[in-house]
Amino acid sequence: MIRKIVLAPDSFKGCLSAADVAEACLRAIRSVAPGCEAVKLPVADGGEGTSRAVTEATGGDFVQCQVCDPLMRPVTATYGISPDGTTAYMEMAQASGIALLDADELNPMETTSFGTGQMILDAIRRGCSDIILGIGGSATTDAGTGMLQALGYRFLDGNGKPLAHGGKILSEIRAIDSSGVEPRLRSTRISVACDVNNPLYGPRGAACVFAPQKGADAEMVRLLDIGLRNFARIVTSSSLPRIDDFPGAGAAGGLGGALVSFLGADMRPGIDLVLDATGFDTKLRDADIVITGEGKMDAQTCMGKAPWGVMKRAARSGIPTIAIAGAVEDTEDLIAAGFTAVFCIQQGAVQPRQAMEPDIALRNITVTMAQILRTLNARCGSL
Repeated sequence: MIRKIVLAPDSFKGCLSAADVAEACLRAIRSVAPGCEAVKLPVADGGEGTSRAVTEATGGDFVQCQVCDPLMRPVTATYGISPDGTTAYMEMAQASGIALLDADELNPMETTSFGTGQMILDAIRRGCSDIILGIGGSATTDAGTGMLQALGYRFLDGNGKPLAHGGKILSEIRAIDSSGVEPRLRSTRISVACDVNNPLYGPRGAACVFAPQKGADAEMVRLLDIGLRNFARIVTSSSLPRIDDFPGAGAAGGLGGALVSFLGADMRPGIDLVLDATGFDTKLRDADIVITGEGKMDAQTCMGKAPWGVMKRAARSGIPTIAIAGAVEDTEDLIAAGFTAVFCIQQGAVQPRQAMEPDIALRNITVTMAQILRTLNARCGSL
């Protein structure tokens, strides 16, 4: 008899939030198995939706602050704070994300992570001593200098003058002035949700791999890579921890490296951070099955994405995991990785645009979940 189900889906990107997916699954449980306990625990892997997933799962509150967008224009950023007021859950994309810019505005020579630093500073001033930061979706390749400038660091040229913002300053930096840094940073713990292992510079670095997605042409990529190398040298000569010798330094245009070197941040896989922050292991207790999923599942799901992390964590406790998705490929690989079963929610041949209409997707999730429950009912007896 199935007594408890944990619902831990990721979002169906471009269609439904993780919370929407979990709610659709819950409707099926209430209809088909009203006596079954269902625990909703929407998840994310450090990208879009991370702050919302963790804030809602922990019963926290959302707050807003005015920050600068990647081109130093005012924008409102939203992040979450834990019920006890000590931990902030935020995404750099709220302040420094590529989604904040039009296509013709993308230019990593100019864009800055300054707003992310302002958001961190806002949380510190509200009394938060712990920050969980997702760094996906950035518009910047400034090695986190903008974030650091907002926190009080100054980057000086050869004449000792403060530099402005953006990737263009990296090759001009000759010294770092930390005399004006926010003192409360020393007692602030920052955990970074990061799922890439790219170095700061070089063929797999922040400029060569990611800057073209942010508007860089070939010449910009070359100049940015030179700038990142110079910045790494200046950091090392300033007796700060090396910024160029650990995996993930190139994440978010080099923001990952700045967070670890300057702020002593702990960089971890996004889904692990989310599962720990939401108390996933505790909520698994006495569960009979876990339901997870995302918009598309394939072999790449097993490279650290949210459903894979959920399944691995559930497997530690010997609990089977069933996944649902809007599209499914590489089913045999997914089963071999540890999923008990993987279901595509589509009810017939439809065009992708139609399948991604929220009302249709919600209905399909509910129908699919009901079918799963009926199958479990037939296998295990009355629910």
